[in-house]
Amino acid sequence: MGITNFSPFPIIFLSFVLNFLTAQSSPPPSIYDHLKHNGLPVGIFPKGVTDFSIDHETNRFQVNLTQPCNSDSEIQFHYDFNITGTLSFGKIANLSGVSQQELFLWFPVIGIRVDDPASGLINFDVGVVDKQFSLSLFETPLDCTAVDPNDSFSSYQLPSKLHGTETVEEQNLRATS
Repeated sequence: MGITNFSPFPIIFLSFVLNFLTAQSSPPPSIYDHLKHNGLPVGIFPKGVTDFSIDHETNRFQVNLTQPCNSDSEIQFHYDFNITGTLSFGKIANLSGVSQQELFLWFPVIGIRVDDPASGLINFDVGVVDKQFSLSLFETPLDCTAVDPNDSFSSYQLPSKLHGTETVEEQNLRATS
């Protein structure tokens, strides 16, 4: 009996091709993947976000929703059509498009950070104060109910559009006169 020469080249080549094809078929990372990669919980954005962009040089991102919505959770958030910010490990800076309700007022959230994951706390910067919440409230993306962007009397009217102690109704009258 003769000895047959066995070349490992076909097996190595086939293995390389299969690895390449598998890598090519995996979906691109979601905004939730980017949040996890940066040490943030996925529940700071509403459920179902698929349209987003991120500049990998500056980490500036934009999330595009099909319609503004309010979260259906014990902490009330409003999400605009577009949400932008700068993502870095443990925080989002220069955030716009997210507001948090406290009592009957909506405050724009301008930053989110997790200083120490072991503390179990997440901080939302609403300008005048930092609001602390349990990280466990943000383990999964929040359910969100669409709101009509044309309804000027809806509950998502932001205080930043008001002057001084002006009410929403007074602001709407001022806007129409």
